[in-house]
Amino acid sequence: MLHFDNLSYWEKETYINHTDLLVVGAGIVGLSTSIHYKERFPSKKVTIVERGYLPTGASSKNAGFACIGSPSELLADLKTSTEDDVFATVKKRWDGLNYLRQLLGDSAIHFEELGSYELFSSNEKEKFESCLANLSFLNQKLAPITHLAKTFEQDDSICTKNGFNGFTRAIRHAAEGQLNTGKMIAALVHLAQEKGVIILNGIEALAIQDQSLETNYGTLQYKQVAICTNGFAKQLLPAEDVNPARAQIIITKPIENLSLKGIYHFDEGFYYFRNIENRVLFGGGRNMNFAAEQTMHLENTAEITDHLTDILRNQILPTTKVEIDYAWAGTMGVGLKKSPLIKAIQPHVYCGVRLGGMGVAIGTLVGKELAEMISVST
Repeated sequence: MLHFDNLSYWEKETYINHTDLLVVGAGIVGLSTSIHYKERFPSKKVTIVERGYLPTGASSKNAGFACIGSPSELLADLKTSTEDDVFATVKKRWDGLNYLRQLLGDSAIHFEELGSYELFSSNEKEKFESCLANLSFLNQKLAPITHLAKTFEQDDSICTKNGFNGFTRAIRHAAEGQLNTGKMIAALVHLAQEKGVIILNGIEALAIQDQSLETNYGTLQYKQVAICTNGFAKQLLPAEDVNPARAQIIITKPIENLSLKGIYHFDEGFYYFRNIENRVLFGGGRNMNFAAEQTMHLENTAEITDHLTDILRNQILPTTKVEIDYAWAGTMGVGLKKSPLIKAIQPHVYCGVRLGGMGVAIGTLVGKELAEMISVST
């Protein structure tokens, strides 16, 4: 690809020069930020730069879980954060998920509100009993958010129904669902382009300085810039509380008569699986080695994929012949806090990052809030 200096006058004027808002990252947050800013200022020039030929981070590499938090995950969060902070974050996830559905429509993203299950193995008796003892408390806190009398309810029958091995207890989550993240990103791209947003792929952001962005093909000038790279944000925002967290996923070949429906979590949400077109998608395991998985490398590792394959064959589908068809990895953005980081870094520089593995639920709303923040100073 040509350096920007070698582009024609027409190319520079159309794609490179006179940028009012430059957005770094063409994932959920970047696209949403661009869409909502353009809605407020239709005549302004909004350009997204994305280092991959497709969104590179987690937006279309995740498992497509529309999640707001499992019982054990929320109880674990309550040990390190206040009740107000934990349930405010849950509300943001819930509101964000509903806003995504409203913005794009369920059919466009293949959204299915099938609910989810948190599974517990026979040696997790203490954890399960703690969750069970706190269900009334959690349901009471979630009722004003989900408008359900019982967001969580015990349902051990799902373990025997699906023939799991080792998982003996389960809690159903009535407010969660699943979608197709590829379709979601395609719908966001279509909407952004309809509104006149320019998307430049293959452009890697290297450094920010004096209302200019250094890239692998030259310098881009802007009036405002929004950093929406989530798991890759540390490169541009070294002082902020956001770090990469790799998530690895495997998916089987099609399985005849697969009865598995809905989405499933275990081990405080560090493992998750679902049915996708009669295949089982299974991901997680970064808690095996947090330090090694704090990386921006998108390659799978034998350590985790072998571990996932072993659990899949021995616990999730113990009576089914399983063949792995795909394996991939994505990079999330995490920090000491689970709430998203939406802020002005310095004059003309903003960020919407640290989605904490909940980008499907909160990403669109984070982009909307970021666009509103930028709009105030426009």
